[in-house]
Amino acid sequence: MKQSQRLSGISKFILVGLGVIIALLGLALAAGGVKLVSLGGSWYFLVGGLVMAVSGLLIARYKTAGAWLFAAFLVGTAIWAVSDAGLVFWPVFSRLFMFSAVGLAVTLVYPLLKRANGGVPGRGAYGVAAVLAVGLAVAAGNMFVAHPTVAATGTGPGLTPVEPEKAQKDWAHYGNTEGGSRFAALDQINRNNVDKLQVAWTYHTGDVAESDGNGAEDQLTPLQIGNKVFICTPHNNLIALDADTGKELWKNAINAKSKVWQRCRGMAYFDATKAIAQPSNSSIIEAKPAPAANCQRRLLTNTIDARLIAVDADTGEFCQGFGNNGQVDLKAGLGDVPDSYYQLSSAPLMAGTTVVVGGRVADNVQTDMPGGVIRGFDVITGAMRWAFDPGNPQDKKAPADGSTYVRSTPNSWAPMSYDPATNTVFLPMGSSSTDIYGVERSKLDHTYGASILALDATTGDERWVFQTVHNDLWDFDLPMQPSLIDFDKDGKTVPALVIGTKAGQIYVLDRATGKPLTDVKEVPVKAANIPNEPYSPTQPKSVGMPQIGAQHLTESDMWGATPYDQLLCRIDFKSMRYDGLYTAPGTDKSLSFPGSLGGMNWGSISTDPVHGFIFVNDMRLGLWIQMIPSQNKAQASSGGEALNTGMGAVPLKGTPYAVNKNRFLSVAGIPCQAPPFGTLTAIDMKTQKVAWQVPVGTVEDTGPLGIRMHLPIKIGLPTLGGTLSTQGGLIFIAGTQDFYLRAFNSGNGEEVWKARLPVGSQGGPMTYVSPKTGKQYIVVTAGGARQSTDRGDYVMAYALP
Repeated sequence: MKQSQRLSGISKFILVGLGVIIALLGLALAAGGVKLVSLGGSWYFLVGGLVMAVSGLLIARYKTAGAWLFAAFLVGTAIWAVSDAGLVFWPVFSRLFMFSAVGLAVTLVYPLLKRANGGVPGRGAYGVAAVLAVGLAVAAGNMFVAHPTVAATGTGPGLTPVEPEKAQKDWAHYGNTEGGSRFAALDQINRNNVDKLQVAWTYHTGDVAESDGNGAEDQLTPLQIGNKVFICTPHNNLIALDADTGKELWKNAINAKSKVWQRCRGMAYFDATKAIAQPSNSSIIEAKPAPAANCQRRLLTNTIDARLIAVDADTGEFCQGFGNNGQVDLKAGLGDVPDSYYQLSSAPLMAGTTVVVGGRVADNVQTDMPGGVIRGFDVITGAMRWAFDPGNPQDKKAPADGSTYVRSTPNSWAPMSYDPATNTVFLPMGSSSTDIYGVERSKLDHTYGASILALDATTGDERWVFQTVHNDLWDFDLPMQPSLIDFDKDGKTVPALVIGTKAGQIYVLDRATGKPLTDVKEVPVKAANIPNEPYSPTQPKSVGMPQIGAQHLTESDMWGATPYDQLLCRIDFKSMRYDGLYTAPGTDKSLSFPGSLGGMNWGSISTDPVHGFIFVNDMRLGLWIQMIPSQNKAQASSGGEALNTGMGAVPLKGTPYAVNKNRFLSVAGIPCQAPPFGTLTAIDMKTQKVAWQVPVGTVEDTGPLGIRMHLPIKIGLPTLGGTLSTQGGLIFIAGTQDFYLRAFNSGNGEEVWKARLPVGSQGGPMTYVSPKTGKQYIVVTAGGARQSTDRGDYVMAYALP
């Protein structure tokens, strides 16, 4: 009697089926391995795939040697995984989990193989299977545990009670202070009671983002002054709410429209009844409305269709005497401005009695675009006080009739900061059009592109400029509000600013001079092959501060949910040109990491001035780029910069090229490098060291191929939206891809509370204490996370019972 006849038909089917599956998996691994080896990559996939395929064939032929060969493959894979990735959870999980699950199946059928070969099945196989099952269960359980990239060192901020005279009174500016601290000197809500927070009130704005299909997104940080909370919606509607109840007090339906990029990140507030302390050398005029005029207290917004608007903060009515019925046309002097080519999405800046506005010029469209002029307006009359034209910085006046501000210059689209002590405005600057093609850039474009610019708030005169990228070819424009801090330098306290970049760099500059206060080195970089491109031979790296998510990738950093999408990511990685952080785009396919979304983005840094810390959230999304010689027939993208979808070709009209830009993602739509894909980091500014770094966000509301996993797997996902730091020892963040507002212990990075939101949020949390009830509230808006189709119009306040 043949040995195989000792088995039942079902047993034979199981062995043959499992063997064939293992053989096919092995052949697929080996096939990809051949390609990878041809590119100079790892031999593991080819060798391991062949071993796996042979083991599968042996199992299908009822040979016990097949099981032992698979065991050898599994042991070899474990040794390779640890040597390739170290003892780091997610990389090792990706390499071992799937094959260990197959190994469990092999162990369970081993008694069948023994029986087929005339042996007596022992119980040892079931013991091994139990060990494997426990290991798999432990690994699966660890998916739901946060794995800090930097474990808490014990040096995080402690708890210092708020001194009553220093307690926050209002949240009157976009970043709470004019200098963008995003810090609240409030501690009624603290580490010990935050788990008791509950919804206090909910308001619906009536402006559901993307209801008109024009890429609208809610990215707001509200304001609070006295008993009012002020909000703006994606279509620039202005609303005042009661701070304790969320009841609508007034609404001005501005309803600004644009084809794409509809959003309002914040507003400015001015109270003419309060004296403004100006430096002694300032020539600024103390301005107050006439006693009979409305708008003693005024709320200002700039709109996506390029208007500057002032309304009465008490009634919502347009301010009489400000521009034309409360509105100023910001397209004046710009020349040809097609819809969506010039837009204002970040909050205007209140600098004394001057309202300062920049503007977003659309990326990668064509060489002839509106200029990036920055302007200062009288807060009472709306009259322009000065214009800083990056293409003509000496002339502070509006262009004469028939002429325009210089076209296609660097712009300032992100939030700005103001230092009242020196009457200085600090502007984060973008790059000149067409963003990633620099052949036609002027000397001034090279001066102001991707820089921090300091201007006199009264005159618009330049005080200094510091550049973070030379001849920016990556769209690494400065994306966030500079945060003003006091920095200890050689035992002396220096007024400083700190800012993060899309390239994962953090710069600390002297506010008076713009000189770096921490080490910045010019590092050599390589050129690409675009003719006449003035490649910079070096780029600045902020080596004196931690670099966030800007590691130099290697093949071992490639990742996937399974070894197979990891293999494809390795092949893609080895197929591209990659020279590190500043890999210049060329006509071949090159990798930019982090890509043009970041790194860090407009959410900005939050600070803890009491303990000398900053808190940084980031996203880690690579981008592959290819310049295509073209007749400019490519369709323009929407500019949506989707987090986990392809972005497509853009025409770069007026240049010899189109450009194809796409996220560096696996076939499953997951970033190709190892997790986390988004983190929250605490940095001690006294030592310039990371105190802790933790992943933020889960795949509960997203997942492979965009399929929601409904599982709180703490992998850490890209964050879009900023943080709030409080003296209660907490960091709040809502800008994740899952639908939560979270609080973290600022001392160690532990997640101590989270609340489910109706939809995702890209808003910045803020907080205040009601002057009427003395209750502290945390407020956030939720209009929908970028990768999700779920949209809403929620404003939600949380408080203790």
